[in-house]
Amino acid sequence: MEPLVGIVVVSHSARLAEGTVELVLAATNPGGELDLRVLPVGGTADGEIGTDGDRIAAALEAADAGAGVVVVADLGSAILATNTALMLMDPERADRVRLSSGPLVEGAYVAATAAAAGRSLDDVLAQAVAARDFPKDV
Repeated sequence: MEPLVGIVVVSHSARLAEGTVELVLAATNPGGELDLRVLPVGGTADGEIGTDGDRIAAALEAADAGAGVVVVADLGSAILATNTALMLMDPERADRVRLSSGPLVEGAYVAATAAAAGRSLDDVLAQAVAARDFPKDV
């Protein structure tokens, strides 16, 4: 089986990142039969609200099974911290990371659904970005 695209959920809150991943995996890989790597990285190393480039870099490396990684983030500074993390990584691995401008929860959900289906890195990213246009007034 080909490697699947990984997903990293970056939040200023560890609980928010962990809860998002819990929801996403329950819906997309409930039996755990797929090697679907959806990892949370939230808060600082000392458990405070914030972001940590070193922890993000480690999560990006752990999430990459060879097909790349899509990052969904809660706020703009989480993207800044992710960019810092990319500078800490091996350039070849960093080239396989895509940053989504889509929403955190919906973006993670649809990205993981696409990744579980074996879609390409660019397709998984497109799904995460498109989630920002999902209607919520149904």
